[in-house]
Amino acid sequence: MNSTINERISALRAHIAKEDIQAFIIPSTDPHLSEYVAPHWQSREWISGFTGSAGTVVVTAQEAGLWTDSRYFLQAARQIEGTGITLFKEMLPETPSIPTFLSSQLKEGDTVGIDGKMFSASEVQHLQRELEKSGIRVKSIADPMQLLWSDRPAMPLAPAFVYDTRYAGRSFTEKLSTIRKEMGKAGAEALLLSALDEIAWLLNIRGNDVHCNPVVVSYLLIGEYEVHYFIQPQKVTSELASYFNANGISVHVYEEIEDYLNNFNAKSILVNPAKTNYAIHSAIHPGCRIISGASPVTLLKAIRNEQEITGIHAAMQRDGVALVKFLKWLEEAVPTGRETEISVDRKLHAFRAAQPLYMGESFDTIAGYKEHGAIVHYEATPETDVTLKPEGFLLLDSGAQYLDGTTDITRTIALGNLTEEEKTDYTLILKGHIALAMAVFPEGTRGAQLDALARMPIWKQHMNYLHGTGHGVGHFLNVHEGPQSIRMNENPVALQPGMVTSNEPGVYKAGSHGIRTENLLLTVPAGEGMFGNYLKFETITLCPICQKGIIKELLTTEEIEWLNEYHRTVYEKLAPDLNNEEREWLKEACKPLITNR
Repeated sequence: MNSTINERISALRAHIAKEDIQAFIIPSTDPHLSEYVAPHWQSREWISGFTGSAGTVVVTAQEAGLWTDSRYFLQAARQIEGTGITLFKEMLPETPSIPTFLSSQLKEGDTVGIDGKMFSASEVQHLQRELEKSGIRVKSIADPMQLLWSDRPAMPLAPAFVYDTRYAGRSFTEKLSTIRKEMGKAGAEALLLSALDEIAWLLNIRGNDVHCNPVVVSYLLIGEYEVHYFIQPQKVTSELASYFNANGISVHVYEEIEDYLNNFNAKSILVNPAKTNYAIHSAIHPGCRIISGASPVTLLKAIRNEQEITGIHAAMQRDGVALVKFLKWLEEAVPTGRETEISVDRKLHAFRAAQPLYMGESFDTIAGYKEHGAIVHYEATPETDVTLKPEGFLLLDSGAQYLDGTTDITRTIALGNLTEEEKTDYTLILKGHIALAMAVFPEGTRGAQLDALARMPIWKQHMNYLHGTGHGVGHFLNVHEGPQSIRMNENPVALQPGMVTSNEPGVYKAGSHGIRTENLLLTVPAGEGMFGNYLKFETITLCPICQKGIIKELLTTEEIEWLNEYHRTVYEKLAPDLNNEEREWLKEACKPLITNR
């Protein structure tokens, strides 16, 4: 495989040399700047062999580098070994930014090439500003992979479908009316949407174009009196065509978006330059004033309506039933010595698939046993698959797509004897998880202001994790969605009632173990107080937290009371849908943790 990667990089170097380009940047995204992309756009994976969801490859005449975050440090190092690609670990002080690296490798007058459809307008502007300091220019060219990638997968053409209002809570026309009011406030006659989750949410449609993410590859242009939708014709079923016609939506061929924008004669258009690719942004008619700003869809989508909240509670209940069935099976199956990381992944899928309204996984399951748990986004393969033994931890991060909601949960499960270090780390992560779950905060609070709550127990031990503590979750949409987050990086978006966000602190020790505990949180009102209203979190995930790794002396009375109350709720909500043996297992898993104080 490594010789193949070397050949691909050599072919890219020869191609860009013909274009008089001295470096080329390949990100992990698609023309809609998605986190997870269809196989057609997995160019970074093809050129490097690195399969993680986040990373950027830079190729110069002499050097090649891969920039990725801490979730993938171990995986990336293993997958690019022998390729000649250097791993650059993001967020570490010694790691240069891509512009800094390019400035050190190139000379004044050189050119850096990009495919303008793979970068946001904001990213290109930033790159241009940084490289101009060294006299280096940026040039957008046609996608080289069209020529170099001979067996490239075709564009996704799976049919889209209407998402019923009984799950969405609000009709397309209701949403459109709200959006147009927001456009008016921004002084915009038109709105361009490129983000696939925003388009699917507004139109009340879903699709199967991206693995685990029920979105449809398309663009949406909203005017004062018309709506234009750009989609591959093969995706439009007769049902969908009737739906579009009934709602006054004009359908255009996907590839016509640039020409249409070049001739679109609105006086002003609202565009988010951080979510719109450079090529599309550049195609807007020069006589149309561009208003740069966040799409009003972004925040409206993140705040769940009453029906969506009812739906996610129902989805969590069914997901919890499936998880309890699985955990009981796992406890009984591991001692047989026949189960592996891959086999437990398949078994969990089977339990979920038996639940009503199940539509698939919300991401590929991470089942990492012992040292594999330290690889944050580990995915077992036939080459890495290991047999589970009645000892150590299994880190299991998984989720499902149901018609009425999207789930995401991580449990670190003690399969048998644990070391004192493993128990201590597990308990410290639980303390951080509980601290965030119990948070009460004034309106206007941002996720970055709460992040330290989850990290403080391990910070005191000089430990940390470099991924975020929490991300937004879509409603039968992408498992990772904004605009809110809980992480060390500043994010100006305040947490608001109706938002669903994950709570997932962790600790990862290479060659030893990884620990993460994750539930989803619904932001809800907490009542009035000094200087205004206050908010809190309602934990909506329903699944027992493994108690076998807890050192109870490290927990405060308040933390133990939270855990006991959480387990009481889990038992009450799930027990009615379990058989007698399953209920007994759950009762034992949820038994109160008794304090000696």
